[in-house]
Amino acid sequence: MTVENKVERSLFNEVMVPCYNPMEMIPVKGEGARVWDQQGREYIDFAGGIAVSCLGHCHPAMVNAVTEQANKIWHLSNVMTNEPALRLAKKLTDVCFAEKVFFANSGAEANEAALKLARRWAADVHGPEKSEIIAFKQGFHGRTFFTVTVGGQEAYSDGFGPKPGDVTHLPYNDIAALEAHISDRTCAIMMEPLQGEGGIISPTSEFVNTVRELCDKHNALLIFDEVQTGNGRTGNFYAYQGLGVTPDILSTAKSLGGGFPIGAMLTTSELATHLKVGTHGSTYGGNPLACAVAEAVVDVVSQPETLAGVKEREALFRDGLTKINDKYQIFSEVRGKGLLLGAALNEEWQGRARDVLVAAGEQGLMVLVAGANVVRFTPSLVITTQEIEEGLSKLDKAIATLV
Repeated sequence: MTVENKVERSLFNEVMVPCYNPMEMIPVKGEGARVWDQQGREYIDFAGGIAVSCLGHCHPAMVNAVTEQANKIWHLSNVMTNEPALRLAKKLTDVCFAEKVFFANSGAEANEAALKLARRWAADVHGPEKSEIIAFKQGFHGRTFFTVTVGGQEAYSDGFGPKPGDVTHLPYNDIAALEAHISDRTCAIMMEPLQGEGGIISPTSEFVNTVRELCDKHNALLIFDEVQTGNGRTGNFYAYQGLGVTPDILSTAKSLGGGFPIGAMLTTSELATHLKVGTHGSTYGGNPLACAVAEAVVDVVSQPETLAGVKEREALFRDGLTKINDKYQIFSEVRGKGLLLGAALNEEWQGRARDVLVAAGEQGLMVLVAGANVVRFTPSLVITTQEIEEGLSKLDKAIATLV
C-alpha cells in the first residue's frame, strides 16, 4: 500500500458523515471470535457486530457459500426470482410459524414491511379508522422515519419534522397501561420479545401472554421485532418459541446473514395476500448473494447442537460475570437470555457503561453498551470456551483499571 493510500482513523473525520464516533482501532481481519487491527493487535469479540456475527468471523460455511454464489450470479431484478432466495424462504418457513416471506436488506426495512402490511391489512379488512400502532417505550425498530417513530426513544426520532401519525408508546411490561389504552382502533402491537437497545429487558410471561390475548380480543395484529433476538440468539431459533406466544408477523435481520446484509419479514399466507403486486418492493431484497449466505447461516444455526450450545455458553457467561462481580461489586444484575445478555451497573457505577467498553477495548476485548448503564454482550453463537474464558479475563482486567 502506498503512503498516499494509507487508511487511518483520521480519514473518517474527513470523508464520513459524523453520525458515528468509531473507536480509534480499525479491524482488518477476523476469524471465529477473534479480530486483529491494523497493527496486528488481537481482540476477543464479545460484540459480534451488534448481534450480527452469529457464526463469528469468516466461518467456513459462509465463506464457501458466498464464494460459490459469487461465481454464479450476483443480482436479478424482482421481475424474476432466484434459487437461493427460494431455498432460504423454504428453510425459514420450515423453522417457524410463517408461511410466506418478504426479503429486504436490513432490520429497519423488514420492520417497515411489517408495519405497512399491518396498516394495509387493517384498511382492507376493517376500514381506514383502524390504524393505531401501539409500541413500547425504550423499544428500537430501526432508523427509517416510520420505524424510528414506532421505536420508543424520542432522542432518535425528534428533530426531523412531522412524524408519521397514530403511533402510541406505552411502558414495556405494564399490563394495566395496555389494557387501559388498547381499543378496536388498534391495528397492531409491535414489540421486541426481549428489548435490546432499551437495556436488555425481558418480558414477563404474564405480559407477553396478555399482549397476545388483547390483540385477539381487539382484532389487532401482533408484530414481533426479532431483528436482534432471532436466528438462535436466545437459544431458540426465534425468541417467540421460548415464550409460548406466536406473533402474526415477525421481522428478522442482523444475524440472518451472519454479517452479509439481509432482512426478512415473515407472516401467514392469509395476511400476505394484502401485499399484492405493486404494493411493496425492494431492489436488492432477495439478492442471490445475500440469500446464499443466509441459507448457510440458517443451516448451521438451526442444528439442535448449535441451539443447545447457546444455552451452555450463556451459563459460562453468567458464571464468569458473577465471579467478576464478586470481586468488584459493579453489577446489580445480569439480564437477558441466551447470548443476548446485559450486565446492569449498580448505583455506584451509574452512567459508566461506556467507560467499561473503552477500558475493555484497551485490554483487547470488544463489548457493547445498551444505554448508559448496561454493558451488553452479543458474541458469536459458536464462540469457543477458550475464547469466552479469555474475554472474561480481559473484562476482569479492564474493570480493575476503573476501580
